[in-house]
Formats: sequence, C-alpha cells, structure tokens
Amino acid sequence: MHLKEATIAELQAAMSQGHLTARQLTESYLKRIHSIDQHGPTLNSIIELNPDALTIATALDEERALQGSRGPLHGIPIILKDNIATADAMQTTAGSLALVGSRPPRDAFVVQKLRAAGAVILGKSNLSEWANFRGNPSISGWSGRGGQTHNPYVLDRTPCGSSSGSAVAVAANLTSVSLGTETDGSIICPASMTDIVGIKPTVGLTSRAGVIPIAHSQDSVGPMARTVADAALVLGIITGMDDRDAATRESATHLQTDYTQFLDADGLRGARIGVTRSVYFGYSHKADALIESALTQLASQGAILIDPADIITAQQMAKSEVENQVLLYELKADLNKYLSELTDSSVHTLADIITFNLEHADQELQLFGQEQLIQAQATSGLDNTIYQAALASSRQLSRQAGIDAIMDKYQLDALVMPSCSPAWHIDPVNGDHYSGSSTQAAAMAGYPAISVPAGHVQGLPVGITFTGRAYSEPTLIKLAYAFEQATKARREPTYLPTIQ
Repeated sequence: MHLKEATIAELQAAMSQGHLTARQLTESYLKRIHSIDQHGPTLNSIIELNPDALTIATALDEERALQGSRGPLHGIPIILKDNIATADAMQTTAGSLALVGSRPPRDAFVVQKLRAAGAVILGKSNLSEWANFRGNPSISGWSGRGGQTHNPYVLDRTPCGSSSGSAVAVAANLTSVSLGTETDGSIICPASMTDIVGIKPTVGLTSRAGVIPIAHSQDSVGPMARTVADAALVLGIITGMDDRDAATRESATHLQTDYTQFLDADGLRGARIGVTRSVYFGYSHKADALIESALTQLASQGAILIDPADIITAQQMAKSEVENQVLLYELKADLNKYLSELTDSSVHTLADIITFNLEHADQELQLFGQEQLIQAQATSGLDNTIYQAALASSRQLSRQAGIDAIMDKYQLDALVMPSCSPAWHIDPVNGDHYSGSSTQAAAMAGYPAISVPAGHVQGLPVGITFTGRAYSEPTLIKLAYAFEQATKARREPTYLPTIQ
C-alpha cells in the first residue's frame, strides 16, 4: 500500500488483511528516514534509530498471527522526543552531550504504555536542547548532540520547538505518529509550523515520570500526528495514573482510555467558541488572515462565535515574570531529581551540566549560551516565598482570572486563536525571530490545547488552536476533528530549499 499520509486505521486494516506486516512498515519508514532525513533534503529530525526496531516488529507480527492484535497500535511505529526515557539500547539526552552514555533506571511511564499497546519504538527525535530552556537567544530545533532540524516545507525555515523532530518526522511521513512534550509552546508551535495535529494535554493527564523535566507545574506529554483521529487514539493509550507522578492522581475521574469516541464531524454545530483576540492576534497579519477565514468555516459548520472573548489577564501574563520564575525554580528541583536516578552518568546535578557545557563550549555553547540554566542554579528551593508567590500568581492569572473567567462569562465550550506565525528563517547568528503565539495562557494554567492545520502562507503552514478548561480534551477533540474534516487543510511537505 501507499504509506505516505496513511492513517493508523488504514495501516491496521492492511495488516489485518495480510497486505502489510509490522516489519514491512518499519522497514519502509527506515528507508524513508535514510533517503530524506539523513540524505536528500536532510531534515535531520531523527537523532537516533532503535537498533531493535525490526526485531520488535517481527515479534509483533508473530504475536498477531498466533494470538491476534493487541489493539489499534499493534505494530505501529512511533518516534519519541529525545527527552522521553527508554531503558533500551537508545540514549535519552534532551539533545545534550552531557547525558550521552547515561542510563535511566526504567522506561518512562508513557513508553511502558506504548509498548504494552504493541507500538514499535522506532527511534528518538531531535529537539531544541533541554526543551528550549537553556539560554538566549536560542535556536529552535538545534541541539548540541543532534544539530539543526529543518522544516520540510521550506528547508531554510524553522520547525519551531522544542518538539521539532517529533513534528517534522510526522509531517514528512517518517513515522506514523510521535510523542512530544510541552512546557509552553513546544507541541503547539512545531505542530502549527509543520502542518500536523498536536495535542498538549492537561497537566497530569499523561505522566511525566521518566521525562527529562523543565517544570512539573507546566510539563505535559502529548501526541503529534497527521490527523486528529490518530492523535486522539494515541492520547487514550498514554493516559493513566502513575504513582511516580503525583499530578496524575487528579486525572483519575477525568481521563479516558479512548478519545476516538469523541470524533464527530458535526461537532461544531451549536458549540460556543470564544475568539481571543487580545495578545493572541496581531503579531502576524498573514496568520490572522488565515484564521479569519477559519472563523468563517467554524460559523458555517454551526459554531456560535463570541467575538471577541478576550482573556482579561492576557496582557498581564505577557508582561509578567511569574511564569519564568516558576520555571527557573522548578527546573533546578525537578532536573536534579531526574539526574539523581541516572546510572553511568558524568552529570548528577544542574551544576554539573553547567560545568560540562563550559568545558565543552566549542560543541555546546557555539551558537548561544546557558543563561537560563545559570539563573535556575541560583534559585534556593521550592519552599522559597518568591517561588510560592510566583506560582500562586501564575495560576490566578491564567486560571481563575484568565481562561476560567472568560469561559464562565460567555458559557464557552472552547477558545480559539492562531497557533503562531508562519515559520521564520533559521538564524544561527541572531537566534529565533519569534513574534508571538497562542500558548502562554494554557501553558501557565496547565490546561489543554490542540493545534490543527488551518492553511498556508506562501507554502508555509499555519495552525489554529482550540483551548479550554482542565480536562476538556473530549470537547476540544470533537471541535478540532469537525474543523479538520470540514477544511482538510493539511498538505504534504514540498521540501523547497527557500522561498524566492
């Protein structure tokens, strides 16, 4: 069968009918990675391949023949962002040379869930090093270990970050689906810029245990896919309570193991959707124009638009330092805890990483510094009153006075806005040319968001983001799917060297 743009359902149908095996599927993706990721356009999205992938796929084929399928992910290859731990032959480094050779004690919880579902862990994807929380001006999609990942639509453009490789691998049909992580924008932005679907779940819906952290208040693991259906399918498989991540306890009465039940092509009819213009429009006129067209599509499908429905605290959040303060304090505490469990590692603390980078500055600090790591190291602990006040302010601004307030005021099902601008040029001298995005409010609140392809500007993708209250994934998936089915905006990559 033709594998490009194939959905999980189509791949499963081919395998169940005997037209395709998991080994053949895995071999096809490996050949494609060799031809366009490592050579040809040289996307550089995959930082490492799993040497056991074909063995795993063969075993899953044998199991299917003898015992039947485990479920919809049986034999389906998946790529993991290189901050998601695997206790196998692969590395887990967050793109940093400092962690090469270190060994995590176990698979991340989400990886355990994927393996149990029969997924083939195909490899690890490149990322913005340390999930884009290291220094300024950072360069999205670059890591000391992996180099620069390129946008498959226009190769001299950014893929955004930090889940850069995870997004590019899916967009370029190097894998069926992938996992990314987000603290603020790291799933939504690369999904938007590579014309795929990215789901940033409610914090605690998916476990972060075994994931190299930035901050437990905002970190989330989520699926990246070419369709809402595939993303929803993977989300249901990786949810679950985990004793090693206390935040998952709150999800016990909210999580679903099958989010595909909420796929509804008529899901926009009667939905009350607020258009959040203040801060989240206006930074890119071309993105705005696409989203205005998307709003017309939403209304044509029966949505009730409340326009504007601005988050009153949006300007305050954008100007405040409280989010950054929370991230700095939690990075030191959370990363030190993660590093303490590693074996065969030359670094055991954040201070060790800073020292490593200085000692290997020609490799790690060649393009930008580590100011954020140094600032985090200077923090004094999570019992500090500065941290406690910043966390309380962050939650108040983003939750009670922010997303919850505007949704209560207009009785909204969701908020909608541009995901981000079209992709900018990769600039190793001046760093990212970031102009704005939709991500901050949901990130600070720990609330869910979904980016879906909305259109293109001179061949560059732009996404639309649906966001809402905590654990509103069922509603957001319903709305996103209905929009996707009405617009079919995604296009295959073009691999243009540049835009003339």
